[in-house]
Amino acid sequence: MGSITRSLANNITTSGVILPAGITNSSVSAVTSFANASGGGTLVLLSTQTASASATISFTTGLDSTYDEYIFKFINVRPATDSVNFEFNMSTDSGSNYNVTKTTTYFTSLHAEDDNETGLAYKTTLDLAQSTAFQPLADRVGNGADESVSGSLTLFNPSSTVYVKHFLSDTNAYLFANYSDNDRSAGYGNTTSAVNAIRFKFASGNIADGVFKLYGVKKS
Repeated sequence: MGSITRSLANNITTSGVILPAGITNSSVSAVTSFANASGGGTLVLLSTQTASASATISFTTGLDSTYDEYIFKFINVRPATDSVNFEFNMSTDSGSNYNVTKTTTYFTSLHAEDDNETGLAYKTTLDLAQSTAFQPLADRVGNGADESVSGSLTLFNPSSTVYVKHFLSDTNAYLFANYSDNDRSAGYGNTTSAVNAIRFKFASGNIADGVFKLYGVKKS
């Protein structure tokens, strides 16, 4: 029996548990970083912004070629104005203009608190066809003290100078009339220029409060 095997055997209980003495400064505790331990798909938090009576929330740094996929998460984002759409747009000039041409789709499902109404529909009023307008992500968000929208927006390969810029969004909003509303939008920014900034806002009025986070998705 080799010395390593004997040492390990001497530090294992009859129940198969490794004793503290089996972990020494020359083994696990000497490791200060597991930089290569995680594979692709790990989320790396790049920045956080907190809205407070903010006209817009914009991310003008962090979108580059480091990652092929970026995820924005917005948490309890509440409008100052009642029953307004939550929306976003892209920029190719670091935020000087948010006017990327987009073609998109928009589906919604809803359920009333009193159980008197449900719905599932494609909403042609909230999609875009080669438009530079802001794309809605959530419809008719309420501004009550307990009302808000939460969700995520995924942007794929924004730094590409070959492909258009695909995105997917999934949100749930507490509507002004006491509905739970799950909205899903998707589409592409029809540009082969690199997208390097994103802006969120409500169609009318300020963002009363809410938290916005930007993550990069680690490459495999």
